[in-house]
Amino acid sequence: MAARLRTLTDLNFSDYTRPVVFLRLDLNVPLKNGTVTDETRITAALPTVRWLLEKGCRVVMCSHLGRPKGEGYEKEFSLAPVGEKIAAHLGKEVLLCGDYLMDGFSRIVQQLDNNQLVLLENLRFHKQEQKGDKEFAKVLAKNMDFYVNDAFGTCHRADASMVAVAEEFPLERRAAGFLVQKEIQFLEGAFRNPQAPVTAIFGGAKVSDKIAILQKFTSIANNMIIGGAMAYTFLRYMGHKVGKSRVEEDKMSLVADIIKAAEARRVKILLPVDHVCASEFVEGTPAIACMSADIPDNLMGLDIGPKTAALYAETIKASKVVVWNGPMGVFEWEAFAQGSRSVAEALTQCAGSTIVGGGDSAAAITEFGLAEKVSHVSTGGGASMELLEGKELPGIKVLRASL
Repeated sequence: MAARLRTLTDLNFSDYTRPVVFLRLDLNVPLKNGTVTDETRITAALPTVRWLLEKGCRVVMCSHLGRPKGEGYEKEFSLAPVGEKIAAHLGKEVLLCGDYLMDGFSRIVQQLDNNQLVLLENLRFHKQEQKGDKEFAKVLAKNMDFYVNDAFGTCHRADASMVAVAEEFPLERRAAGFLVQKEIQFLEGAFRNPQAPVTAIFGGAKVSDKIAILQKFTSIANNMIIGGAMAYTFLRYMGHKVGKSRVEEDKMSLVADIIKAAEARRVKILLPVDHVCASEFVEGTPAIACMSADIPDNLMGLDIGPKTAALYAETIKASKVVVWNGPMGVFEWEAFAQGSRSVAEALTQCAGSTIVGGGDSAAAITEFGLAEKVSHVSTGGGASMELLEGKELPGIKVLRASL
């Protein structure tokens, strides 16, 4: 059993007057022409920021954004638009600091008043961040009193701000923010002693992307629902015709291993029994119904069909715990979105614990306007996957209290 995660309420500020908190957030939001187009990650960070401010802390926020070269400032990856959004939400001034490695930065922090916060410019403007550089971390941690990590989406990476900076603080001055705490609670807690039946829904393009999690759930789930392009590799292995659908021919042995493991543990694998197809992979191409598990040679599957959607929904609604990772089809195109939508709707009608494991499935349920009607939607694609696989995330490990 993993050691307990340290949380905000474990921090003792009593010996400090307006303590300075280094707050790692995930503010990697989409931008278009310098404007934030989705504020989900910003609003997810606000409860922790507000709590720290209410405790009288001086807050130094930081994050990465996009994939700059790591050779200095690049305007298109600046966090300036993010700082403006945070300021608007909080009604406080957010000072964007680009020269935080310079000696004068500590004076800026010490002079902060109660209506101000600091946001460090994109950490990835420095190549040392992704290298986990310890000297870079020492400079970031200098003159800080506490370390708080609320950047769940980056916890699977051992970046300097995720691990090395945390290690500059004694354990009693490190903690997870509210968002990370919630993610761990749902993604770890739901599968410690789950009540049956447990259903895992997997979609997306490739079996190879999800080998570890598929194998993991053969020992956890009672039902494994397969959709998306990865379903065609399973169907091909089972002897069905899949037309021009995407298939990983070199992964048949892995599919065989997964099916064998599921059979040994009496885990039911559900595969599509009908499809929504097209003649080519082009947006706007007409949808063609295929009413059996087999797909004609001249077509490709781009979504599960209505019979499959009904079958999957029935299983989902009867479950006590459900986790969904990966869409059922090309949900970005309306003609092929119904399978993913039906899964999302079934989750909202399940009385059990319903968890959406980040990535495209999180984008899908948000697009359908149903995110508020499930137990939890993860903010981290890769991080949630690795946690569900049973891996210890570097950014979480440094926040664990000793047993």
